[in-house]
Order: sequence, then structure tokens, then C-alpha cells
Amino acid sequence: MTTYLIRGARPYGGEAADILLEDGRIAAIGRQLPATGAEVVEAGGLVALPGLVDLHTHLREPGREDAETVETGSRAAARGGFTAVHAMANTDPVADTAGVVEQVWRLGQEAGLVDVVPVGAVTVGLKGERLAELGAMADSAARVRVFSDDGHCVADPALMRRALEYVKAFDGVVAQHAEEPRLTVGAQMHEGDRSARLGLTGWPAAAEEAIIARDVLLAGHVGARLHVCHVSTAGSVEILRWAKSRGVQVTAEVTPHHLLLTDACAESYDPVFKVNPPLRTDADVEALRAGLADGTIDAVATDHAPHAVEDKESEWAQARPGMLGLEQALSVVVETMVETGLLDWAGVADRMSVRPAAIGRLQKHGRPLAEGEPANLLLLDPATRASVDPAASASRSRNSPYAGRELPGRVVATFLRGTPTVLDGKATR
Repeated sequence: MTTYLIRGARPYGGEAADILLEDGRIAAIGRQLPATGAEVVEAGGLVALPGLVDLHTHLREPGREDAETVETGSRAAARGGFTAVHAMANTDPVADTAGVVEQVWRLGQEAGLVDVVPVGAVTVGLKGERLAELGAMADSAARVRVFSDDGHCVADPALMRRALEYVKAFDGVVAQHAEEPRLTVGAQMHEGDRSARLGLTGWPAAAEEAIIARDVLLAGHVGARLHVCHVSTAGSVEILRWAKSRGVQVTAEVTPHHLLLTDACAESYDPVFKVNPPLRTDADVEALRAGLADGTIDAVATDHAPHAVEDKESEWAQARPGMLGLEQALSVVVETMVETGLLDWAGVADRMSVRPAAIGRLQKHGRPLAEGEPANLLLLDPATRASVDPAASASRSRNSPYAGRELPGRVVATFLRGTPTVLDGKATR
């Protein structure tokens, strides 16, 4: 294995230091380390952070390899500074058995660009009728610890309770897509004055908040871990804050697009801005940023949702919901949280690496940049600003909501266990 000396990086944005990577670990951190036998990576002015961990990625394989594969999604993740991603279960076939999650895990191992961590379905076929093989998936080679029917809500409260009780046996967590389906039939965008004016059926904030309120009560009752996917409303933040104050074991994530974009984007009727849950109001965005800053929201998760051209370039009502997110996630956080003074670089590491790794029980990710720790890290140029070009994406799809938008920060290098997966902004394979 090649030894690398990262020269002059700024760990967590602090004082410049050299970082020596050897045998998959950080061998030393200090000033003017000797470069004997090492390949030198010049990193003057670059911020060093632990490799990012995404709790919410759609890699589409098996079943929709026309939109994304484990390999292409892994490459996009590495370019975004990620060293681990959780692959959601809504594939075809659904990842509701040990066989399917092991297939996804092995595809991730073969790609070798990030650690692909499969998420198991909560219910068979995501149908919300009976529990999937949770124990078998937990005991499989993929060692599944996060379970989600994402894209669908586990709407039956009795079934949700049973799932929460079941995963306690192996320290798992149920990640809920919070959407009361009876309140969102035909919904196209956030419900409010704008949806009425545009003639699009609204998706009320209460549909999300009602499920979160129910589920934090259930989690508190059974003493289980609950994770809330893609929180999008100010009311949801308040419910989470209340639940945490009561000692409920609940964690939550927010997406980059919900930190930056609002329902005003729907004015264009461009389906690239159609997403579930929908883009919300300026007040919601402000509350989400504040919740992430104060720790009520634990993590940033991309909800990277690639779609083939025919599924996205259509009339708004027929278009599939979802956006790309892996390659621009860190840049969006820099713009919305760092440049606004809401988070420092250590805070970014906490919300995009440390806490997501803890939620997913990934013991070798989210570790500090310190001697002896696994060499999973990224180097970011915070001074660069560039316009987003979807055609340059590593993803197989092009449905980026940031097309043409200038964003700050560029991931220059990513290292997975001391091996570069990205150098000079380009994937190494």
C-alpha cells in the first residue's frame, strides 16, 4: 500500500499541519513531517475533514441501472467527499431479504470507492403490510442496522411499533419517511398560497409532522431508536426538539436542498425541483438551518435520487420526485451553514460524518483526524466557487437542482482507508 504525505492541510480549518497516511491509518500529524518513501499531496490552504457519511442515498441497483448503478453512485459520492453511503431499499427487487442486501453490499465492495452500507426494508416489498426479514438482514454479511421503507411511510402504527421493538434486539434503527399518505393524495408541491396560485395539489406540513409526533411517542414508549428522514418543516423541528428534551432516542436528518431551496422554485414548473417531501417556505428553511446548528437535527443526508431522462423531463405532474445530491452536498452546507456563521468546520464534520456514522453504527467512519485512526478523510478547497454543470457529474443521471448555480468549495481529494478515491477533483477509477 502506498504511503501518502498530505502537506500543509488545515484539519478542521485550524492551523496547517502535515498528515501521514500509512497502512490504512493516520500514522502521524504534525509540522514538517519527513516525506521519506511517501507520495506527497500538496494541500496548502485546503481544509481536512473526516470522510463524509451519507445516511440516505438511492443507488438504484438492482433494477434501475439506467438511472444509476452502485459504481456510478459510489463515484459521485467519492467526488463529494464521502467515504460511506447508506443505500436505500427501494430497488427492484426491494432490499427486503438477506440475499438482496448482500448483493448491494458486494457490488459496493467491488466498486471500492466508498463503503456501501445497505439499508433494509421495514416491510415486505415496501407495502406496509408485514415486517420484512429484519433479523436475517441484520445477521447477513451486509450487517444491516438501518431499516427504512423510504419513498413510503410505515403508516400503520401497530406495524411501526413492532418494527421499533424488533430492531432493539440488534441495536438497529428504523428510519421513517414521515408522510401521512391520506393527507398527500395527488400532492405535487408544498401546500400554501403558492400551490393554490400555481394550480398544483398541495402537500401539507401537517402530513409530515403528524407522523413524526406519532412515532416519537411510539419510540419513547418501547425504548427504541427512531430516525426521521428528510425533515422539511419548522413544525417538525419543534416536535423533534420536544422529543429530545423528553429523552426519546430520536435522530433526524435534513437534505442539502431543503437547506437551500424553497417552494418558489416551483414557479418555473421545472420538474427538476419536484421532490418528496417538497421544497418548503423561507420560514421552514430558516428553522431547518437553526435546527441543524443547535443539534436538534443531527445530520445532513443527501437523499440522492437519480432519475432517467424520461422520468424527469416531462410535465410536472407526471415527473418522478427526486434530485441529485452527492457531489454538491458539502458545497451547499458551506453556503448555507458555514458562510452564514451557523456552523464551523468541526460542526460540519459532526453533522456530516460523526453523527451519521454513529446513527448507522459505522465504527470505522466518523472518526477524528488523529494518529492511529482510520485514514478516511477529504481535502476541500474552501476558496473555490464554481457553477454546477450536471453534464460533468459522475452520476449516470443529470437531474441536479443546482444546474447553473455557483456554489462554494471543491473537494480536491478523498481517501478511503488511506487509498485515494479522488485526486485533483477526479475519481481515481
